[in-house]
Amino acid sequence: MVKLRLRRMGKKKQPVYKIVAADSKSPRDGRFIEAIGTYNPRTEPAFVNIKENLLFKWLKNGAVPTETVKSLLKREGLLLKWSLIKKNADEATIAAEMEKFQMLKAEKERKKAEKKLKKKAARKKKKAALEAPEAPATTQTA
Repeated sequence: MVKLRLRRMGKKKQPVYKIVAADSKSPRDGRFIEAIGTYNPRTEPAFVNIKENLLFKWLKNGAVPTETVKSLLKREGLLLKWSLIKKNADEATIAAEMEKFQMLKAEKERKKAEKKLKKKAARKKKKAALEAPEAPATTQTA
């Protein structure tokens, strides 16, 4: 059985992965049939580059993606495109759906960035409140 899976590369504690089509019995970093893309989790956002024509060729031939590769394909919208191709959708429908997907992805990224900024501002405010000296209480004598 052919699987689409990650092949670890890069230096120690600095992983970069190749997305490969490999026999399910071969070891993780061992022999593979064909490299179809790359994945770098160390960048922000994570970099994924997949050759669509090779991916669709292997999916058509019955290759099964692992859970991790499946989540990467889903995040990039390639599983959506593959499902539309399997349903024999025309090019216009596929293009419209992919455009809609890209808009939703951009909106999600924008919301994530806003949330991160709010969290950072709240931390900064809390830190400033802790560091600010408290005003001495005035004592009045009668």
